[in-house]
Amino acid sequence: MKNFIDADFLLETNHARKLYHDFAKSMPLIDYHCHLSAKDIAKNRIFENLTQLWIEGDHYKWRAMRALGIEEKYITGEASDREKFRKWAATIPYTLMNPLYHWTHLELKRYFGVDEILNTSNAEEVYDHCNSLISTPEFSVRNLLRKMNVEVVCTTDDPADDLRYHREIAKDGFQIKILPTFRPDRFLGIEEAGFQTYLEKISAQTEIEIDDFESFLDAVKSRIDYFHEHGCRLSDHGLDCAFSEDFTDEALNRILNKRMSGELLETTEVLVFKSGVMYHLGKMYSEKNWTMQLHLGPIRNTNTRMLNNLGADAGVDSIGDFQQAKPLAKYLDSLDIINSLPRTILYNVNPSENEVMATMAGNFMGNSQKGKIQHGSAWWFLDQKDGIEKQLTTISNMGLVSCFVGMLTDSRSFLSFPRHEYFRRILCNYFGNAIEKKELPEDLEWIGKIVQDICYYNAKEYFDF
Repeated sequence: MKNFIDADFLLETNHARKLYHDFAKSMPLIDYHCHLSAKDIAKNRIFENLTQLWIEGDHYKWRAMRALGIEEKYITGEASDREKFRKWAATIPYTLMNPLYHWTHLELKRYFGVDEILNTSNAEEVYDHCNSLISTPEFSVRNLLRKMNVEVVCTTDDPADDLRYHREIAKDGFQIKILPTFRPDRFLGIEEAGFQTYLEKISAQTEIEIDDFESFLDAVKSRIDYFHEHGCRLSDHGLDCAFSEDFTDEALNRILNKRMSGELLETTEVLVFKSGVMYHLGKMYSEKNWTMQLHLGPIRNTNTRMLNNLGADAGVDSIGDFQQAKPLAKYLDSLDIINSLPRTILYNVNPSENEVMATMAGNFMGNSQKGKIQHGSAWWFLDQKDGIEKQLTTISNMGLVSCFVGMLTDSRSFLSFPRHEYFRRILCNYFGNAIEKKELPEDLEWIGKIVQDICYYNAKEYFDF
């Protein structure tokens, strides 16, 4: 069975096909949120085999294999890389209608020229073919980025990271911008066991003794300054929901001192502290003209056994059902009222909150900034055809889809960039079908321009890297 991923994959009408091939296909990629390793890029890593490049670290694939009843040793355990690949190949035929089925065959075709449907009968042949390519310099991680026409990659980095690999990349003149993103979740984690140890590390880096909330903020600002000097222009937060409890700086100081003295905190004190830190971070981002990303709503690490065995990011997270609207509105308003609300992207993992996020974005537009507050791209469990279509429809219904900054990979794999193509095909099909149904005029030049804006130009203007 050949050519499942043909030139017109997912494009249902002539208008959709023209929009994709004439306008979307050749646009460069700005991947403004991912979890790729800056070290791998700096060292221009060449992976040993397809399993290490494609399956290792990919919890989407792990969840599918577990659902099929495959033993953990073939997923994250001690089985050989070849055995793990065989089990993944055996899983693929059962992923029908799951986005993994599309992504897998897009990635095999775009990187390796493999047109066949992956299964047990051709697993060995596909594995050996791909490995023969992976071992060559053409498949170093930098060349994988070049192959996909990538222009900018924003990694996700802890404030304590020294960013030495970003410095290496910038120094050697790599033409693709590899920029850090400030992910300060651990600054908020006052209830976590390692909080004090983490502050000691930050204190040593900044040469600021953290003994009260004011010095804590000084240290945070020092790290933001450091990241800014290394090209960082975005922050990122992974939160259950926005934190918006009332606070005073005196209360924040008292709570921090209580925690640093070894006392246990009340739940309300933890929430007050997180709220205060988020407020001050938002002000700092605004001063730097950064974009703030809020990833809202997942329940993480739900399976204690798997967490203990494998650690975080093991593929045991799910959609949560937290209250989002009121605390998010209060948080954004607290910054807007002092004219310190930065550009902000709101991501929801719960599909029932699409309209909440899209209408919330509309509440805080302005200040001569096109699309200042964004309803972010369909995220995590939603970054599949149905989720992308619903997100595009919601933005269209509640705001201006023409201002949308488009897709990202949110991935740890260097083979995930065809997800941009996947999005672009769905986007063009979305507009193409609307033209076909006479919901839009047959003005392909103008609609093609909007498509190119969403694929590339909006992000380029919005982030101004």
